[in-house]
Amino acid sequence: MHEMSLAEGVLQIVEDAARASGDDAFLRVKTVFIEIGQLSSVEPDSMRFCFDAVTRGTLAEGAKLEVIEVPGEGLCFNCNKTVPLAALYDPCPACGGYPVQPTGGTEMRVKELEVE
Repeated sequence: MHEMSLAEGVLQIVEDAARASGDDAFLRVKTVFIEIGQLSSVEPDSMRFCFDAVTRGTLAEGAKLEVIEVPGEGLCFNCNKTVPLAALYDPCPACGGYPVQPTGGTEMRVKELEVE
């Protein structure tokens, strides 16, 4: 389950943001907003579970992990169109051709923190 190491990375980003805030350091994180691409191979429910586990005893304990799902899209080399892509290595939904190079929906990133 690679979501555990990803959740640890998200916690590191939160802790780094707290340190970077200096004298005005926040004491608690209420919500962490993350974008997870449909093609990223990250399972949102597993990510939530792992986030809850790794944040115990930290300033993010009890924080809600709000997942913003980013749809997959790709560029078809056959018809040269940007098309929605449900899974990696799927054929182009417009022409049925291959290959389709993913251009969106492969990312996972921390978008925003809600803190007190």
